[in-house]
Formats: sequence, structure tokens, C-alpha cells
Amino acid sequence: MINENIDLKGRNFLKLQDFSSEEIRYLLDLSHYLKKAKYEKTEVRHLEKKNIALIFEKASTRTRCAFEIGAADQGANTTYLGPTGSHLGKKETVRDTARVLGAMYDGIEYRGFGQKIVEELGKYSGVPVWNGLTDEFHPTQILADFLTVEEQFGKLSGIKFVFIGDGRGNMANSLLIGAAKMGLDFRLICPNELRPKNTLIKLTEKLAKQSGAKIQITDNVNKGAKGAEVIYTDVWVSMGEDESVWQSRVDLLKPFQVNTKVMKLASKKAIFMHCLPAFHNCETIVGKKIKETFKLNSMEVTEEVFESSQSIVFEQAENRVHTIKAVMVATLGD
Repeated sequence: MINENIDLKGRNFLKLQDFSSEEIRYLLDLSHYLKKAKYEKTEVRHLEKKNIALIFEKASTRTRCAFEIGAADQGANTTYLGPTGSHLGKKETVRDTARVLGAMYDGIEYRGFGQKIVEELGKYSGVPVWNGLTDEFHPTQILADFLTVEEQFGKLSGIKFVFIGDGRGNMANSLLIGAAKMGLDFRLICPNELRPKNTLIKLTEKLAKQSGAKIQITDNVNKGAKGAEVIYTDVWVSMGEDESVWQSRVDLLKPFQVNTKVMKLASKKAIFMHCLPAFHNCETIVGKKIKETFKLNSMEVTEEVFESSQSIVFEQAENRVHTIKAVMVATLGD
């Protein structure tokens, strides 16, 4: 049931730290509601005649499609500004771009590099700004992940949720915060060299005390994955990182690949999740290069796990539409 006392109108959605557990709960409940309405063809449009700017300094499949479909379902118009589609940070400051777009549009999405950029857009645009991904955080993805978990298990609180991989990336950062706020039993399994920043760990521990969440960070795969209900991983090298880091990252993370051995450590009812794209075979240009360079047929997850009945990555991907739509409706809707 949606809490009608929660009002997010006019708010930016830049990182989960900015939202209380009750507000995150509201966004998830709204996502459930909007998804059901879409399937039942009873959806009410709350964004009629709104205009939304989509800034993409990094390419995307799921994020772009989710914003465009969500906006269209709700009656809004979108303008896509790709990597060469604006002067942001090149010929025009972020502050100036924010004020120009804020005067023309009702809402702005940004997917790119530094968190400071999306924060500055949010500060100066005068309209709601939504973070589609930065190097530090990926909050819209976490909403989709949590919606998916709730659909599978009927709850979030107490769920044994494991993330295996780079502990410093935007997914690990955002999952840590989200899990701490929503009361999960969260285990981050990563090499000690790739642990999250201490400031983030301290914040997470503080939030966990308030929600009753359990947070564990370990480099022991056997210990961390035992009894897990969710096994989650992400690419080993993030978009935009230089190729020079590949060798060291592969060397560090090879022991942290999600394979059948890891899945057998988890609960029998465990699900596998990935925010995509995934390097699970050699059927892409990058996959072929990985095989040639590192003699690996897969990286963060094997083909066997990715294509298994435990994998719900495509259900998870679809949920980007419903959670992103909920964010836009909650912050911009009539």
C-alpha cells in the first residue's frame, strides 16, 4: 500500500543517501503499482505535456530505454542528448547547461562520469534531476534490483544478499547504502585491494544500526556466499575506465567469478542477478578480445550460471522501466 503522506515532488534523485528508508519504500511501492497498472492497461498518465532532457555522456541500453518508455507511458516528451549532443563541460559549464535546460525542460536525467556533475545539475537547474549512473553511484538500478527481489521473495528485510566483485564500484557503493537503509543481510565479497572507501563503510554501519541491517565485507567467497538468497555481480572494469587497468583487475578478480561452485554455496532457492551488460561468453567484440588477451571464456559470471534457471537478469532489466517511471512520477508528476 502506497504511503500517501510521502511527498517527493520537486526532489532530485541523485543518490540513495538523500532518501529515508520510508521514502525508498514509497518509491518501491509506487513501482509495484505502476507495473501492475501497465500490465492491466489501467495506467493513469501523470506527466502529460512534460518535457524531459536525457543527457548521456556514457552509452546505455537499459537506462535510456527505461527513461524513454517510462516517459512515453506517462505522456511526457523526451530529448536525447548523447556524448556529442551538448556542450556540457566542454564549451559550456555544467552550471550554465543546468540553467539553460532547466528553463526549457521540466526534468533532467544525467548518465555520465563524476557524481559532482549530476549534483551541480541538480543544484542549478531548478527542476528535478535524476542520476542515471555516475562513477560513484547508480541509484535507479538499485530500485530495480530491490523491486525484483521483492517479486521473488515477497520482502527485502533480512534477505541474504551477496555482491561479488569490485567493492569500490558504483554498484557496490549503491547496494551497500540501499541494503543498509532497507534492512538486508548484505555481504560484500571483494579483494581487500578493492574494498569500499572507509567513509562509505562508516556511513553504511551507521545506517545499518538504524534499520537492523547486517553488513559484512569479506574476501572469503566460501564464507560470504554460504546460504545466500541472492548472488549478484557486475563487470570487472567499469565503462570509461582505461584499458590499462584490465590486467590488474582481472588478476585480482578471477577468484571472485560467479560460477556453479559459488551458486552451490548459496541457498537452493537462490537467484542470480546482474545489472548488465555481462561478459559471460565470447560472442561480442569485447568478449572475443577478452578471450584473446586473457584466455578467458567469460569474466564475472560463467555462461552456465547466466543462462541457468536461477538467473533472473532479464526480469531485473525490465524492472528498470517501472522504477525509473516511479521516480519521474514521484518527483515530477501532477
